[in-house]
Amino acid sequence: MKYISTRGQTQPMDFSDVLLMGLAPDGGLMLPEYYPEVDAAVLEEWRGLSYPELALAIMQRFATDIPYSDLKDIVERTYTIEVFGDKEIVPVRKLEDDLYILGLSNGPTLAFKDVAMQFLGNAFEYVLKQQGARITIIGATSGDTGSAAEYALRGKENIEVFMLSPHGKMSEFQRAQMYSLTDDNIHNIAIKGMFDDCQDIVKALQQDAEFKAAYNLGTVNSINWGRILAQIVYYFKAYFTVTTSNDEQVSFSVPSGNFGNICAGHIAREMGLPIGRLIVATNENDVLNDFFNKGAYQPRATDKTYVTSSPSMDISKASNFERFVYLLLEKDSARVHELFEGVKSGQGFDLSDVMESVNSRYGFAAGKSTHSDRLQTIKSLYEQYGELVDPHTADGIKVAKELQQDGEVIICAETALPVKFAETIKEAIGPVDINRPAHTEGLEDLEQHVTVLDNNAEFVAEQIRQHVKPN
Repeated sequence: MKYISTRGQTQPMDFSDVLLMGLAPDGGLMLPEYYPEVDAAVLEEWRGLSYPELALAIMQRFATDIPYSDLKDIVERTYTIEVFGDKEIVPVRKLEDDLYILGLSNGPTLAFKDVAMQFLGNAFEYVLKQQGARITIIGATSGDTGSAAEYALRGKENIEVFMLSPHGKMSEFQRAQMYSLTDDNIHNIAIKGMFDDCQDIVKALQQDAEFKAAYNLGTVNSINWGRILAQIVYYFKAYFTVTTSNDEQVSFSVPSGNFGNICAGHIAREMGLPIGRLIVATNENDVLNDFFNKGAYQPRATDKTYVTSSPSMDISKASNFERFVYLLLEKDSARVHELFEGVKSGQGFDLSDVMESVNSRYGFAAGKSTHSDRLQTIKSLYEQYGELVDPHTADGIKVAKELQQDGEVIICAETALPVKFAETIKEAIGPVDINRPAHTEGLEDLEQHVTVLDNNAEFVAEQIRQHVKPN
């Protein structure tokens, strides 16, 4: 399996090289030359596999340059009951006969990002050792990616991590998770701005070819193909859990900001998983909702991006969206390049002429949830089922129930455990005992370590120069 760029100007590469590189040299996103298809016989074979077995079966089709035995070792060290606290890794909870929650938040940082990030940490370490190389990870987080990455990469050999977050825009728990780490290879930087500003800085440094080469820059944001690959697995696992036959279809509702999670579901569908619809659930930052309903993609300026009670979705430039648009435009890399260079300079684009393909060929639908919607959803789920959900998951459930068709079974992808957003939970239902894993007790009381910087890529570059020796 070789990997190419959405913008068509990068030579085909192996999985291991793509894993370490982040953005393609031409500014695009790397993806496989094709998505391997699975037929009914393979689906039947996969149905009875454990999570590690299923992950290996899927990943070996994409990571063909890693010997099977080595990949097996990486996967088996990643998906353990010790790390995820449940032998199912991603257990499914039933709300109603046609509505389920996919439990993705059992990892060390209590968020769905752990499922992919734990794999990425082990895969990075393996590939770096094989190549005798080192890497400087620069990432951006709106809340959960940062802590998941830092917990997966803390103490790893030959890896330095610089994680950018929007100053004062995350929950108290999220800040404490990241900023309380004391590992020498972890560096937290709070940017005076929004998540999109952090993401723009990451992309700017990634696109500075000289700087990227000097400091071996890579990324753990969902622009990294390894993240997407690991997430594909749980769509298959969830499908097998709630169905008894491969003749059945299910749909997924996914809280969406950067389009990475639902992009993995889209790829699973392209591979042959019987997914009916992929429902994009946004918060007040509803750029993706507008696109999937109207065909117009118009990212907002960062000062027009709302600060909401589902902060991990406070994003107006969905980085992974480019991977879908590439396929939607029938792999016309020149057109993709033109459109997303326009986005970079603040322009949007209109693809309303191909919206029929978006919905019928690719199965996408979308809806929006507001602060009052998520509070009401949290409250009603607690009162009706005794089920506590975080505000992002509430967005996904609200939109799922709103758009659900007759006979449609929908699995809602969980984003995080409610304790990460205790303030919003208490606003929704009043004082309540929120379950808190033992390893997070007293987290907010720990000393925090973070460098606050103005919104300027050069200031971040200088932080990297201070801690990393160039080649």
